[in-house]
Amino acid sequence: MTNINRIILDFEKGKGLIPTIIQDYKTNEVLMLAYMSEESFKLTCDEKKTWFYSRSRNELWNKGSTSGNFQEVKEIWVDCDSDTLLIKVIQRGAACHTGEKSCFFRRIE
Repeated sequence: MTNINRIILDFEKGKGLIPTIIQDYKTNEVLMLAYMSEESFKLTCDEKKTWFYSRSRNELWNKGSTSGNFQEVKEIWVDCDSDTLLIKVIQRGAACHTGEKSCFFRRIE
């Protein structure tokens, strides 16, 4: 558990990871979903740029470190169960690794 400003985040429930929704600060568009470990959360808070934990590579990654499409953190919100984060960012470039603005560009009809 991580205690930030008297809010305790429950990393245990998700086996060390917390799902994190990334949303555009100005438009509220959902840009992506990723996972944070305690370490990536602390880096995000310290640097004001998003850091995540890759479940497939089992390592930390900084959004934009290879693409240049960084996310400047403006606000961090936690849900009622303290096991999911919502981070509002200013997105520099595309959020999706495919080059799309958002990872949610395919609608199911």
